[in-house]
Amino acid sequence: MNEEESKSIGEQPEKTPVAPAEEKKEREPLFHITKRDGVTWKQAIGIRALAILAALVFSALVTVVLTRDNPLSVYATLVKGAFGKGRTLVTIHDIAILLCVSLAVTPAFRMRFWNTGAEGQTLIGGLATALVMFGLHDKVPTAVLVLLMLLAGLAAGAVWGVIPAVFKAQWKTNETLFTLMMNYVAIQLVQYFLKVADKSGSNVVGPRLLGDGIPNLFGVPYLFNILVVGVLTGVLYVYLRYSKHGYEISVVGESENTARYIGINVKKVIIRTMVLSGLICGLAGFLIVGGASHAVNPDIVGGRGFTAIMVSWLGKFNPLYMILTTLLIVFMGRGADEISTQFGLSTSFSDILTGIILFFIIGCEFFIRYQVHFNRRKKAETAEEKEES
Repeated sequence: MNEEESKSIGEQPEKTPVAPAEEKKEREPLFHITKRDGVTWKQAIGIRALAILAALVFSALVTVVLTRDNPLSVYATLVKGAFGKGRTLVTIHDIAILLCVSLAVTPAFRMRFWNTGAEGQTLIGGLATALVMFGLHDKVPTAVLVLLMLLAGLAAGAVWGVIPAVFKAQWKTNETLFTLMMNYVAIQLVQYFLKVADKSGSNVVGPRLLGDGIPNLFGVPYLFNILVVGVLTGVLYVYLRYSKHGYEISVVGESENTARYIGINVKKVIIRTMVLSGLICGLAGFLIVGGASHAVNPDIVGGRGFTAIMVSWLGKFNPLYMILTTLLIVFMGRGADEISTQFGLSTSFSDILTGIILFFIIGCEFFIRYQVHFNRRKKAETAEEKEES
């Protein structure tokens, strides 16, 4: 065996390098979302105004498709339903009552206590008011009767608000579920009262058994209710913005640990704030039963306790902003009711229009807080292109 053969035998054949499997490229998302900074209050108002305008246009288009009528006629009917002849005062009263219930949930929401029981707290306040009217309307002077009605409504609402607050403060129960279940307890108590008070089974106890309630102020219906809510709005704005209690509510809402660190009694703030919410709900029940309907039934609150959650949130928990939000919702609701009646549409049509406008408003809040960025795909450079460059 010569030397060349031995070398060839000893040499191992070179292994052909295996090209690594091409890695699967991760697909980039079409867009990503970042928090928007630097939005001025003027820009925010402009975005909200455009959203409301878009909602009105879209609502008109939906109505035109269903009614085959002129869009201008639809808008005219909308305005007529809210502020037509003899309806302006009723609309303002509806705004006042919804605003009152919305003011009730606002302190709790600023504290991040999600009170979903405003419906029941208002209803129980109305029931307590009705009980006083039922038993004393023909036995005591009107001034004394109104005072007792007010105290009963306030006390009942406060009790209905403080019960879930105590459980939350002491045992960390879920306030959303607790307050929600309290609504159904209030409904059953009203049902029981109706069975006891009126043997006819009409399911409504009205002026025949309750009397006339609060007299008209200066002969103007609902003026008393409107003035009370107007004063309450200003007082609550000052309370939340400038008082020590308002500061403590905000701190607890931001961080309970921070509140404890600076010496705030968190349990006390939770209970105190829910007592305040319950008192305002009780006041709303007093105004509804004593100052408006002079009757009580399980539907007397009319879902305002749940609508108030949207009003408070859309108003940024600011009582002054909430006036505009309440005006918009009531205007759309009453206007849509008129459209339903005039064009023979379903009674649910008003809820559809209200849902449309709320959808646009909530959507615009997203674009005020966040910014959407669309990603551009970059072309991958091949090795040959790199060498050529």
